[in-house]
Amino acid sequence: MALKNIRLEVMRTLEKEVDSYINQYLIPVEEIWQPTDLLPDFQGENYMEEVTQIREEAKELGYDFWIVLVGDMVTEEALPTYESWLMDMEGVDQHGRNSWSKWIRQWTGEENRHGDTLNKYLYLSGRVNMREVEITTQHLINDGFEVGTGRDPYRNFIYTSFQELATNISHNRVGKIAKKKGNKSLAKMCNLIAGDEMRHHLAYRHFVKTIFEYDASEMMIAFQDMMQKKIIMPAQNLRQSGGKMASAFDDFSNAAQRLGVYTTFDYIDILEKLNAHWEISKISNLTDEAEKARDYLLKLPSRMLRIAERIKIPEDANRFKWVEPNGVV
Repeated sequence: MALKNIRLEVMRTLEKEVDSYINQYLIPVEEIWQPTDLLPDFQGENYMEEVTQIREEAKELGYDFWIVLVGDMVTEEALPTYESWLMDMEGVDQHGRNSWSKWIRQWTGEENRHGDTLNKYLYLSGRVNMREVEITTQHLINDGFEVGTGRDPYRNFIYTSFQELATNISHNRVGKIAKKKGNKSLAKMCNLIAGDEMRHHLAYRHFVKTIFEYDASEMMIAFQDMMQKKIIMPAQNLRQSGGKMASAFDDFSNAAQRLGVYTTFDYIDILEKLNAHWEISKISNLTDEAEKARDYLLKLPSRMLRIAERIKIPEDANRFKWVEPNGVV
């Protein structure tokens, strides 16, 4: 069922500025870093020394760290799913190649480098079973994901605003752990990836703020709806070989929480940041339904905090085929 005409009108209005958003938030291909800039140069004479250094530095990183790094990499490698999902939004014309489809393609081009970089690093590190990792990646693409946005651009932009900041936090903290363990090359990779994610977050956050100016009540209701459903991580359906869909996600999430890479408290903090940036407490002329939605959103962080404080994360790591020799657990 088609969305209300007002949504399409808002998307058409925003589309007039998309080229300027591309210039502001994305970087030209020839100027942005590429994975090869951060990895051993196999055309050079010292490539074996560089590979040896990666393998030596990798020895200092623990079991949970590798679970998290693999999960982050697989999430990035499932990018075909995310592009096809955003291309299906109302207001995006991928056949006529309107400005929105141009944005999504160029955003995808930047995101694609993240999985490439981490994949090659993991392969060179010698610390993970790459065949098992590759099976997981293929499963995640095959299984796809459903994040509750439908074709609605309002809900999609809420999701991307939230998720891009979540990935920024995760990559940034993985980089800090790597640096603390003396792994400067991996730290640099993660920091650069985190920087990309922040730029993308700022763009999607800006899209939502602008929509609030044109269609505040419907945007507020969409925001409430996404938070009631909860922002589902892109790797929600994560599985290992022989496992059922989504069977590995909780163990991956627990590892991330044990490391402090991404926690329930981060989720709450992101919500608070979005509430503040969009200034939802100050938005006026809302419908009764939208007023109730705003009240819900303003009270939600403290409600979630009370629940989060009672949650206990398992102390022991479940074994993963990704990190075990020959994929045996």
